[in-house]
Amino acid sequence: MFNLQTVRGDFPILSSKMNGKPLTYLDNAATSQKPSVVIDAVQNFYKSENANIHRGVFQLSEQATAAYESARTKMADFLSADKPEEIIFCKGVTEGINLVAHGFTESILKQGDEVLISGMEHHANIVPWQIACERTGAQLKVIPVLEDGSLDLEAFDSLLNEKTRLVSIVHISNALGTINPVKRLIDAAHAKNIPVLVDGAQSAPHMEIDVKALDCDFYLVSGHKLFGPTGVGVLYGKKAWLERLPPYQSGGDMIEKVDFEGTTYKGLPGKFEAGTPNISGVIGLSSALDYLKVLDRKGALNNEDALLKSATEALNEIEGIRIIGNAAEKASVISFVMESVHAHDVGTFLDAGGIAIRTGHHCTMPLMKRFNVAATARASFAFYNDFNDLDRFIDAIKKMKQFFG
Repeated sequence: MFNLQTVRGDFPILSSKMNGKPLTYLDNAATSQKPSVVIDAVQNFYKSENANIHRGVFQLSEQATAAYESARTKMADFLSADKPEEIIFCKGVTEGINLVAHGFTESILKQGDEVLISGMEHHANIVPWQIACERTGAQLKVIPVLEDGSLDLEAFDSLLNEKTRLVSIVHISNALGTINPVKRLIDAAHAKNIPVLVDGAQSAPHMEIDVKALDCDFYLVSGHKLFGPTGVGVLYGKKAWLERLPPYQSGGDMIEKVDFEGTTYKGLPGKFEAGTPNISGVIGLSSALDYLKVLDRKGALNNEDALLKSATEALNEIEGIRIIGNAAEKASVISFVMESVHAHDVGTFLDAGGIAIRTGHHCTMPLMKRFNVAATARASFAFYNDFNDLDRFIDAIKKMKQFFG
């Protein structure tokens, strides 16, 4: 069963202080904190397992290789993928999307084609497609966002057409917390033989993901949001699509044979993993998956939902606070603006009390424009947050309101 106090004890940073106050960490949508087992796994790798992978015949290299490839198998299980070779390790969701965008630029898109994204995308799922369209003559189409922060599904249906070559959509909005009906979107796209990429940076930490049940063609996961290290992420792709796309980067470890007359590439997944990878990061991510495997994730989600519900109710009771994004299906992200107080001032005031939130445009500038705001303050909860965190947050907002009048 989910025991919140035990869980909090697994994350050493949560017992620290900031500005002389107990740390209240509410910036989980930007990056999550790490349990001791992940920190220990990374440290242990460098202390007793450090070697390059895939290339050495000595025991230390073989041990590192086994640990690295074991992480691939664990991630395939975590996402319910068919085969470990459908798991590509990369720096993060940003690099993974760029990998797919490069492949579509090189081998799929042409003049007059269309790529369909939504108005709530992170810049990492906008700019790569803008570049792809600029280079190929394709057009970028955008699904509008309704006033409550949900997608305009009627517009989505009308935008899908014979010119659409890809739908690239976020599963959970990092700025609004909106949970998009990705299965419905995937089914509609597949009915027209259109592949779908899903940005799962925010969803993988909060829900169980089954890529086979979703039937998505690509799915992206961020390691540092999934309680693992920074600098590591995962691209899942259906084998047929990964085989179709050309290499993204070239160099060592992605080749079978190099000759001045030509080069042959490895099969999957090696074709997309050029050079020495972030071995320690992958091993740390492997440990994070082990941690999540034994966690009562239903209990964890219930805790997050309770925090979101209470935070929403409490903020709605404070005069001058306006929540941005009130979709019926939401994850534990709450963005708001405060009348006559800039979001950055909100963040600075809360930081003085040891409360860490995110302020700014959250790499979603078009979405901020949609809601006619320059920036929002964003509190985002993880399963290790408790109601003491929430109480400190709400109390600080009330004190701030009194301070600014």
